[in-house]
Amino acid sequence: MRSEKRIYNDAVREALILLWEAADRICSKRLKALVPTLLEAMEKHGHLQLVAGVRDRLIQMSAATIDRLLTEPRERVTGTRRRKGVGATILRRSIPIRTFGDWKDPEPGYMEADLVAHCGGSMAGSVVHTLVLTDIATGWTECVPLIARDQALIVEALERIRRTLPFSLRGFDTDNDGAFINQTVHNFCRQSGLEFTRSRPYRKNDQAWVEQKNGAVVRKLAGYDRLSGIADAEKLARLYEFSRFYVNCFQPSFKLKSKVRMGARVVKTYHLPLTPYERVVRSPHVPQSGTQQLQAIFAKLDPMALIQHIRGVQEELTVGKTAELGQLRSESAESFLRKLRTVWQLGEVRPTHRKQAAHHWRTRPDPFESVRSRIQEQLELTPDITPKELFRRLQEEHPDQFSDGQIRTLRRRVKEWRTQMAKRLILTANDICAEIAS
Repeated sequence: MRSEKRIYNDAVREALILLWEAADRICSKRLKALVPTLLEAMEKHGHLQLVAGVRDRLIQMSAATIDRLLTEPRERVTGTRRRKGVGATILRRSIPIRTFGDWKDPEPGYMEADLVAHCGGSMAGSVVHTLVLTDIATGWTECVPLIARDQALIVEALERIRRTLPFSLRGFDTDNDGAFINQTVHNFCRQSGLEFTRSRPYRKNDQAWVEQKNGAVVRKLAGYDRLSGIADAEKLARLYEFSRFYVNCFQPSFKLKSKVRMGARVVKTYHLPLTPYERVVRSPHVPQSGTQQLQAIFAKLDPMALIQHIRGVQEELTVGKTAELGQLRSESAESFLRKLRTVWQLGEVRPTHRKQAAHHWRTRPDPFESVRSRIQEQLELTPDITPKELFRRLQEEHPDQFSDGQIRTLRRRVKEWRTQMAKRLILTANDICAEIAS
């Protein structure tokens, strides 16, 4: 138990709260600079009388101490407790950090991982995520949809990817997301013999390979719309099933050869573009059995059939119309090939990236169409009338025609009318100003 008295006791705290309120609740650093001036002004006008000891402590108080003493008042004002920074846990510290420059030239099997959320701009609710793994040596990319952001699902997806890869999975490098940095994933990597590493916090360039695939593969295939539920996850799984060999066998990519800084310039040279399939086949570190199996699969692949299936699932993700999907999938390869020669004239060919038409039409009759003139007249006579009062008058004049739930529609009508009147007044004022100026 502390024997000495507290330096900043209740009297100092109460005086500080009064100064904070008088300063309009500004931040602690600004308040510290203002305390001497504010104290002098409040004492001059008789608003505050402090003993010498309290006054001196207020002046010498640091910004950090001000923050600490104002913690409770600020939480009471905002209604929420300020989130404290989460320090590095024992588990996080046990996972080694690997930066962009630490990769050097690894053999196939060391893969970076990331999660892509198909949230459509809002993370509210549960959305489908895509687990993306990209091999550093070959660029081979695997995508698996997850119906939810869950560590157990990530382990299942990793087990599935291990079985389908043409080479052994040796390393697993992630960011600092809690979906990766947890005991479940850590135990799986340890039991499977995977080298588990992580990037530095807030350094996305440490995972440049997989970050590039997030846009070049996932977003290019699935777009940016919101996907949620089992149905969307199944559609996304079919999309990745067709795109897996299309991306890895028919999409060449560049690989950095060297990077030299010359003053303010950085000169980069690249190897000739190769597909991930070609890099895997040419790698001496891939077992011959895996190479032969991959070559047998490649010999049967038809790129036109793959891209046709990809477009079909993209259409399903966007539209979901059974008739259109059936027609698209029953289309022959020759017919699809003929369309590819002129489809550029229609603009964007990927359904997931087409701009949706604005919904400007009504889907049901306007309940206030018959009394439009009456509403207009009432608003012009009494512009400040509330929608609630206007709705009450309409119900009195037309009994049993308007239900209580339709007041929201009337509120929108009144808001639209007042917006139009405001624009009309602004245009009229501009015309008058133009006449005066001329």
